[in-house]
Amino acid sequence: MLRDVSFSVKAGELVCILGPNGAGKTTTFRAISGLLPLSAGRVRIMGQDLATLRTEALSALGIGFVPEGRRLFAEISVRDNIRLGFEAQKGQGRFADRLEQMLDLFPRVRERINQRAGTLSGGEQAMVALARALIGAPKLVVMDEPSLGLSPKLIDEYFDTVAEINRRGTTVLLIEQNAETALSIAHRGIMLVKGRVVASGDAATLLSNDAVRHLYL
Repeated sequence: MLRDVSFSVKAGELVCILGPNGAGKTTTFRAISGLLPLSAGRVRIMGQDLATLRTEALSALGIGFVPEGRRLFAEISVRDNIRLGFEAQKGQGRFADRLEQMLDLFPRVRERINQRAGTLSGGEQAMVALARALIGAPKLVVMDEPSLGLSPKLIDEYFDTVAEINRRGTTVLLIEQNAETALSIAHRGIMLVKGRVVASGDAATLLSNDAVRHLYL
């Protein structure tokens, strides 16, 4: 349950939501993505009240989602998984052109493009899930625990890619348990504990905040 959680993400920012298990991070993701009905309050995305939109309309609005656990379709190819993202987001231009851009960003995915998604390693699946979210050139990408299950080396590689995506102009809301790594690439951070915001501010300030470090880092 979330209580009095209020925050905003400006265009071009990379903002991370942090907290230990049970803090309310995934609940926040589900509320933003329309999967969890609100009992009070509102979520506004690009000026529109979420309550007025069907969940599937969010993708067409220009929002990409990377759910916890990747949620790929294991029995179909990597190419077709990414194509589903393009169609959901009503991507502009040719799918082949956008796919080529994604494969330049994720060289490992290029090597696996015709394999069934279920045969990929956890790190490769994480890259496919992010490519699927980005294929339609969304304005905003919301990511839930993308580092879950990845090795430290792959986490660094993955977060470097997230930072590069943001530098290219995509706004990113990163919901993540790996606080120190997330704050190292973020502009701002928001700390949740038991469904409440207990600290927020620019990333460097949170990294050096003794109370935050004692609580979580």
